[in-house]
Amino acid sequence: MPDRRDPWTAFADRQPEPRSRNAAGETTWFNWTQYPDHGPGPELLGAPGTVLDLGCGGGRNTAHMAVRGARAVGVDLSPILLAQARERWGHVPGVSFVPQEAVGFLKETDMRFDAIYSAYGAVWFTDPDVLLPLLRTRLAPHGCLVFSHEPPIEGCYGAQGTYIRRKNGGPPVPVVRWAHTPEQWREILARHGFVTVDTEIVEAPDPAYVPTMLVRAAPSPI
Repeated sequence: MPDRRDPWTAFADRQPEPRSRNAAGETTWFNWTQYPDHGPGPELLGAPGTVLDLGCGGGRNTAHMAVRGARAVGVDLSPILLAQARERWGHVPGVSFVPQEAVGFLKETDMRFDAIYSAYGAVWFTDPDVLLPLLRTRLAPHGCLVFSHEPPIEGCYGAQGTYIRRKNGGPPVPVVRWAHTPEQWREILARHGFVTVDTEIVEAPDPAYVPTMLVRAAPSPI
């Protein structure tokens, strides 16, 4: 059986590496989009005491939240990326990294989180009818869910197959992404108990490139 962790290392390798410091001199940089230092930042999560990063990759966003004072848990399938995350950010107080699939982690953990987020991560690559009920059980009543991914191509909605091509060659790996419009996400999230849902399209720095869809949802009024 193929190792499903390898594609996510390849996927993360394709993402840009933001600078290590932002304009305020903070030691990590939180990024929702696929473009370095672009778009909103962690303010979308409020001031949570506990956060869960689903598909944390190299751990930059997870560490950033820990630097801001949260107990931050990053979950990812790639052992390579998690080893890098621990090496680079493991010294940050309050941060931990778990080598596990998002669904499995949510089924097994007894933690509750003030914020759960996924930047081009597990929410994009997991059936929402499977993920969201589990996620709701682990989200605090006052908490929020925030996630980002590319907007769908017009007419191509729901489960969509694609290939992840490894940075250093080798055969591409098939994966499934769940593509939904902002309107579709509002309906799906409402069906799974989210009362407040806000969506935003963040245009790319160059309008010729692909924008980013941002979704923020909560089980109670924000």
